[in-house]
Amino acid sequence: MKDNIILEKSYKFAVRIIKLYLFLKEKKEFELGNQILRSGTSIGSNVE
Repeated sequence: MKDNIILEKSYKFAVRIIKLYLFLKEKKEFELGNQILRSGTSIGSNVE
């Protein structure tokens, strides 16, 4: 069976978004970080 590339790419994207969120959290950019976290990780849940 062939791997699902959409699932793989959306997972990797979500991991990068979480790392960006953690970076922004260190810089005290809470509002921007929260919005990026919500929108960036919702892609994976929509794919599922």
